[in-house]
Amino acid sequence: MKKILSAFLLLTFALFFSQEKKPMYWQDIQNFKKLDKEIAPPKDAILLIGSSSFTKWTDVASYFPTKTIINRGFGGSRLIDLNTYSEDLLSPYQPKQIIIYCGENDFADDDKLKVKEVTNRYVAFYKKVREKFPNIEVDYISIKYSPSREKLWPQMKEANQIIKAFMEKQPNSKFIDITKAMEDANGKVRKDLFVGDMLHMTPEGYKIWTNVMNPYMK
Repeated sequence: MKKILSAFLLLTFALFFSQEKKPMYWQDIQNFKKLDKEIAPPKDAILLIGSSSFTKWTDVASYFPTKTIINRGFGGSRLIDLNTYSEDLLSPYQPKQIIIYCGENDFADDDKLKVKEVTNRYVAFYKKVREKFPNIEVDYISIKYSPSREKLWPQMKEANQIIKAFMEKQPNSKFIDITKAMEDANGKVRKDLFVGDMLHMTPEGYKIWTNVMNPYMK
């Protein structure tokens, strides 16, 4: 009986610690793998990679009815998470274009994080994308200025400027600036484009993104 109890306890501890070791967003990635097994991802699609602004855009296909979209936005992911899961986010797909929205949560996760660290994370991920897809279009959507994160806007603005300068030097790459389109006539961020948390967007906010993104869509 003691041997059975000991074996049970060992198994319980093993299961507990194996679960504890799983990195953040591991389950999101498993969900993507499950989706890809159930329905083979289409070739020559536009692959969206990034954080919750993409995750919550669940009806993105209806905004771009003439495009084939694969949405792989997950949770409150940071650029560091995109690097961690780069193989899982890139290898299963054969896209004609990749559009990235990420970086906002890096600053929110650590408000003392240096801008250079965030932009270096982006450059590292961009290089991983290029290792897989040297010739396709790769675009980056600027970090939006969410009202709930106003104290972080200066860092976000600087990061946008650095990433824009970087992207302008890369072949088949664009920086898609959505910040101006989200302002009112007085140059203030339109709070009506955000839901109650002042972080995520309303359908009207996504309509504005659509209008800005459309000219860049392959």
